Amino acid sequence: MKAEIPNLLIQAPATMDWLQAVWLALIQGLTEFLPVSSSAHLILASKLLGLKDQGLAFDVAVHLGTLIAVLAFFRKEVTAMATDFFASVFKGRHTRDSRLAWMVLWATVPVGLLGLAFALLDIVELYLRETWVIATTTIGFGLLLGVADKYGSDQRDEYQLTWRDVLFIGLAQALALIPGTSRSGITMTAALLLGLNRTASARFSFLLSIPAILLPGALQSVKLATGEAAVDWSAMAIGVVVAAVIAYLTIHWFMKLLERIGFQPFVWYRMVLGLALFGLVFWG
Repeated sequence: MKAEIPNLLIQAPATMDWLQAVWLALIQGLTEFLPVSSSAHLILASKLLGLKDQGLAFDVAVHLGTLIAVLAFFRKEVTAMATDFFASVFKGRHTRDSRLAWMVLWATVPVGLLGLAFALLDIVELYLRETWVIATTTIGFGLLLGVADKYGSDQRDEYQLTWRDVLFIGLAQALALIPGTSRSGITMTAALLLGLNRTASARFSFLLSIPAILLPGALQSVKLATGEAAVDWSAMAIGVVVAAVIAYLTIHWFMKLLERIGFQPFVWYRMVLGLALFGLVFWG
């Protein structure tokens, strides 16, 4: 039996049950930054909880919430990076923070270009949203994360990345366009393989999430503004608040526990999650 992931991001309903809004925002807040797959969790939630399509407006809301969370958590780093970035552009003054800002932008180019190509050709919707694809990538990239965590050299931080390193991480991030890969998971994996320590891998991945969330979010906002679908503002408010709070707490505890527990618990979790998805494929 072939099971396909339901498209939870298109047809916007006029209203949404508040409990559904909380559940979806909770899932988004928890899975956006952990090295697990948000796509895999959405399909499980839709099957097990009977969740319906939340609509484009709600999708914009929960991504806005996660963006607020990462900006709030890394507010000092982002402020320093932004200030020094503009100083490097207008005054030619370069610092390690301006260099890191340029690194983040450089790493965003591959996923931006490939994402545009995927959108124009509708590749994800036509070929990659099937449950078996998500189950396979959840397990496969989970195993790769385990290998990177175990055998990475653990010698550098994000300020020691080279331009070639950043291109590698950026190309890895582009793989996250395949549902089930996990954007945070694949970028942390790439950073670990390049010799970054666990904390630095996570920090750089989180900084990369800012343009990765902001750019598609802006496109979705344009679609929403130019569309005629009704907007449930109360559901959007719930989505922003719950996603922001949960995402902030998730980042906080993840960064606090990462050096102690490593990535192996997430690897095992992905194995179980992937097998559960294969169960949906074979037994419906």
